[in-house]
Amino acid sequence: MKAAVLERFGAPLTFDEVPEPVAGGGEVLVDVLATCVLPYAAEVFSGARRYPLEPPVVPGVGGIGRVVTAGPDATRLAPGDLVWCDSTVRSRDDARTPDITLQGWSSRGPGGLALSRHFHHGSFAERMVVPTENAVPLGEVDEGLLPAWSAIAVHLVPYGGLLAVDLRAGETVLVSGATGNFGSSAVAVALAMGAATVVATGRNRAVLADLTHRFGNRVRTMALTGDADTDGAAMRTTADRPIDVVLDLLPPAAGAATARTAAMTVREYGRVVLMGGVGMLGGEDLALPYPWLMRNSVTVRGQWMYPRTANGRMPELVRAGLLDLAHEEVTTFGLDRANEAVAHAAKHGGPFTRTVLTPHGE
Repeated sequence: MKAAVLERFGAPLTFDEVPEPVAGGGEVLVDVLATCVLPYAAEVFSGARRYPLEPPVVPGVGGIGRVVTAGPDATRLAPGDLVWCDSTVRSRDDARTPDITLQGWSSRGPGGLALSRHFHHGSFAERMVVPTENAVPLGEVDEGLLPAWSAIAVHLVPYGGLLAVDLRAGETVLVSGATGNFGSSAVAVALAMGAATVVATGRNRAVLADLTHRFGNRVRTMALTGDADTDGAAMRTTADRPIDVVLDLLPPAAGAATARTAAMTVREYGRVVLMGGVGMLGGEDLALPYPWLMRNSVTVRGQWMYPRTANGRMPELVRAGLLDLAHEEVTTFGLDRANEAVAHAAKHGGPFTRTVLTPHGE
């Protein structure tokens, strides 16, 4: 089959013939129809992000596909079924603290790295093998909408964070880093989950204005100045009510002070969830004050990705019209143009702007 291969960090992807994967027990073989190219893919492939990805590898984070074959443990999947292929692969020999790898992308710790050597190749290919539990049936979707549906790869991330802190309908959410690809998604997902108000913070005023234009008066925006006292006060004023949840999705280039300022706007008994990249490339630690955490009974939760159950619930948000994929502005590329797609994604990483590979056609 054809695939885009990362031979080594810092080299362009090569478009090659590679052996077609074969599904074993507990696995499903799918035809890849659409897969998102994340805006920071170029940073991963250059090595700048220092991800524990081992070339040569077919990269790519999940996607939409059709089942070719399913193993004997699959009791409902059948050839031809349209599925979401979740990239978050969990080891099966420790249900309490499973090792995790993001297939074709990254991993956590030695166990995750070992798991990645089996579920090694991702979705920048005509076909891929995924664990049976990672092939999530979607039902019928118009073929022309599949590139937009592949954006659930982005939406699932903030969804996982908001599930982790048990966001409830009617609550107020502050999204720290709301002007990026994942942050703007968090605004849409929080609204879909019933947030009464979403406070969106960031430096890009044009993007902030666009979020208000898209979603109306349930979204309140606040442009950062870089001064912690000024920004913290402005966040509270913008919310105009106690902030129940703070979701941080700032990228690795952001400083810890910005994340700290946002976190400390949460109300007494509030919840903070950290999902961004602050500190991943070095720099200051977050360092939240012990007395503030203790005396205000604040919960701080780290969350990487999302629970398995999110995969089935996210499509229902879309089908119900709560998460509207009409916002997605999609540019598609054939698999042989993977390097163009990576460059395009790096330049077009704004809200609801998706770069999508379609391995079986433009």
